[in-house]
Amino acid sequence: MDERTAILSRMFIVLGLILLIPCALGFQLIRINYFEGEELRALWSKQAVDQIPIPAQRGNIYDANGTLLATNAVDYKLAFDPKVTVDGKVGVPKEQVALLTTKLAALTNKPVSFYRSKINSAPSRSRYIVLETNLSVVAKDEIRALDLDGVILEENYRRKYTFGSLGAHALGFVNHETNGRIGLEAYYNDELKGEDGVRQVRRDPFNRIFEYVGAPKKLPRNGYSLHTTIDAYLQAILEDELKAGVDKHLANYGTGIIMDPRTGAIKALANYPTYDPNYPGSVEEENRRNFAISDMIEPGSTFKLVTAIAAVEQGVVDFDEIIETPENGEVVIHDLVLRDHDPLGNLTFQEVIQKSSNVATAELAMRMDKEVFYQYARNMGFGSSTNIDLTGEVEGRLAKPYEWSLVTLPWMSHGYEIQTTPLQIAQAYAAFANDGRMMRPYLVERIEDKNGEVVSKHEPVEIRRIAKTSTLEKLYPVFESVVTDSGTGDLAQVNGLRIAGKTGTAKKVVKGRYTNNYRGSFVGFFPVDDPQYVCFILLDEPKTSGYGGYTAAPIFRNIAKRIAGLDNNIQQNMKGSADEEPLFAQVPFLKGLTQKQAKNLLTSLNLSYEIDGKSGYITEQTPEAGTEILIGQEISLTLSET
Repeated sequence: MDERTAILSRMFIVLGLILLIPCALGFQLIRINYFEGEELRALWSKQAVDQIPIPAQRGNIYDANGTLLATNAVDYKLAFDPKVTVDGKVGVPKEQVALLTTKLAALTNKPVSFYRSKINSAPSRSRYIVLETNLSVVAKDEIRALDLDGVILEENYRRKYTFGSLGAHALGFVNHETNGRIGLEAYYNDELKGEDGVRQVRRDPFNRIFEYVGAPKKLPRNGYSLHTTIDAYLQAILEDELKAGVDKHLANYGTGIIMDPRTGAIKALANYPTYDPNYPGSVEEENRRNFAISDMIEPGSTFKLVTAIAAVEQGVVDFDEIIETPENGEVVIHDLVLRDHDPLGNLTFQEVIQKSSNVATAELAMRMDKEVFYQYARNMGFGSSTNIDLTGEVEGRLAKPYEWSLVTLPWMSHGYEIQTTPLQIAQAYAAFANDGRMMRPYLVERIEDKNGEVVSKHEPVEIRRIAKTSTLEKLYPVFESVVTDSGTGDLAQVNGLRIAGKTGTAKKVVKGRYTNNYRGSFVGFFPVDDPQYVCFILLDEPKTSGYGGYTAAPIFRNIAKRIAGLDNNIQQNMKGSADEEPLFAQVPFLKGLTQKQAKNLLTSLNLSYEIDGKSGYITEQTPEAGTEILIGQEISLTLSET
């Protein structure tokens, strides 16, 4: 083959390859269009059109007086559609784009180039370019006032807890998907979250939304609202005094509960240190733990209520009987030493409780069969859940009698070899105060829809009776004597207010061994003749003293005094206060009230006030709730929309 022929052959080969490419492309187009077109078009349609949820608005949470505790704060997402038709032409004019980016930069303190880059780097077909996700209401209004083409503003909701840490351990918090993690937010998550709606969107090949398709296919149903038993006034008092007590006594933490013994309604529940549910991730997990229901403790002498009720009802003690205790205050039981805090000598039954004798209490318990004692403890709620409407509650531990050692009965009689929760102790004393009727603790009074229609309502639930009325009537004076000058709870006294209760002191167990670290507690109820409040206070490892009478009882006293100052019925019945003109008054909890509500309340209490702001809710008050002020002293209030 000569050179000319070789060159022509190569040219024909190249030409053939060039002609083959369009032929192949043509064949592919015919195959796609006529043979596989429907399948591929369906696949593209499936990929391009998607369904996304329209989030339902989470329900609000209110206190017992209608004060808003948890709600949804609104901010705005701003997206931009550069392909809208303006004056018959596709595309937003450059002047409008420049005005939008300049205004956004001024509102957010970001450079104009930040927003220009977002717009310019978006796919050419995109009709949904997200520029900002958390614009304030003010910023949204300023953008909307520009009346620019292509601007898309959408509401975003985030959970807002009106008073920060107030009631945090009862309320709980939500995660990034606005699902409840702990507390009421978790327990009632299904009721609060509602049902999301559905709408269609079109996505680009990179799975980014570039336009909405039609109207929503399903509108969202907003969540129901909770009306709780929490009283924000009492909650503020409890948290204030608990914090002061923990700080004063250098305790690891403190726990407090206030409940209505007549119904089981929890009026306040607190732990300190605490956290702000608006920013739950900013603290250690321990701060978010609800010790009132999740912490198992040996209660110490507050458990002597069980022994007292069992001993009286079983007839193993006479009120006139003299019970002897050793001169050194110690007794040996099966090779273990049981001692009193001080040598107490000979005691009547009332003095056994009043002075909190472990030795005498153990003797009374050992007069009973262990099966009988166990049944009284079980009957008073120990070893089983209270079934409160909160997540994370533990049952505690009350061993069966066949599991007991030779010393379990005498040690359990004064609060060892049993593990309880603070709430179980509060529930037992509430039953004692309520003529023996044990009520189930609860936090939600009713659930309402967005129109205020009641969806469900809680009715108080009586669980059982813990003892005969005749037994309890004999014991009320006994436990009232604890809160006298002669009792271990003398520091819980409030002048003119009848209080019954019991101190508790218990060594802590670490790795199976008792240490020299203590938990101190006090639980009581008032007024004795018409019990309306039960309050339990516990401090963990107070450094000043381990005794509950020294650490927890004064906290109880301060709380009881402040509650009495807010309750007109109690004030009228307090001894020695009938005809005296008051010089001082306690500042009520006003945060969350409207201007009108605050004015009406302060006027009814004859208190002066000054309000800064024209609309919204009270967000700040000076002095704080519970502070004693001179009659005539002015209270400063601040109104705010947020």
